[in-house]
Amino acid sequence: VQLQASGGGLVQAGGSLELSCAASGRPFSSYAVGWFRQAPGKEREFVATINWSGIDTNYAVSVKGRFTISRDNAKNTVYLQMNGLKPEDTAVYYCAARSTYFDPPTSAYDYDYWGQGTLVTVSS
Repeated sequence: VQLQASGGGLVQAGGSLELSCAASGRPFSSYAVGWFRQAPGKEREFVATINWSGIDTNYAVSVKGRFTISRDNAKNTVYLQMNGLKPEDTAVYYCAARSTYFDPPTSAYDYDYWGQGTLVTVSS
């Protein structure tokens, strides 16, 4: 499966952005999808994940209550709605997919397919 992340940009602190992860190549409905981010000089970190059906989600503590992950399997797309953005949210955001019907993984090592990343910059 090929993943295309989009929706990044420059936003002021307190603002909102919605990222999209569009999949192609295989039926998307059997894949868990995660969002990860990597800030300059830092390791890639988990942000949010959603299971194949969209019922189960999980969030990093740092974004819980501000970010919402969702999916539309008919459109082969997963979304990350980001509200209340902070300068520390600045990073390249990546989406990743794994074919599984179990709990959606939170470790980057458990994902098989990755998108190219989209840059989110939050100014103070």
